[in-house]
Amino acid sequence: MKDDLIQQDFFERVYEVVRLIPYGRVSSYGAIGKFLGSGRSARMVGWAMNHSHKGNLEVPAHRVVNRNGLLSGRHFFTQTPMEVLLEREGIPVVDYQIQNFKEYFWDPSLELAL
Repeated sequence: MKDDLIQQDFFERVYEVVRLIPYGRVSSYGAIGKFLGSGRSARMVGWAMNHSHKGNLEVPAHRVVNRNGLLSGRHFFTQTPMEVLLEREGIPVVDYQIQNFKEYFWDPSLELAL
């Protein structure tokens, strides 16, 4: 029970950060985990993204990719919907990888620094 509550709280914090990723930008699972104070939690951030589609949470999960700019969102069942959503935002994708990834990368640790 306690672990479920901790996980739920972490997921909610992930969703709050993901909702802040600007249109036309992307972040990574690891960058979000690091910002939340859990640098080794990229996989947990991925689980949160997977869980985000189970409700009407309005989380732009397509804007979260792996550290190399690869579309790895299993929550989309296939990469095509994720690719289409990113391309609609002006982010070029070739062979499931964001082109010029650094140009589109949004690091919450830098962008949301207090």
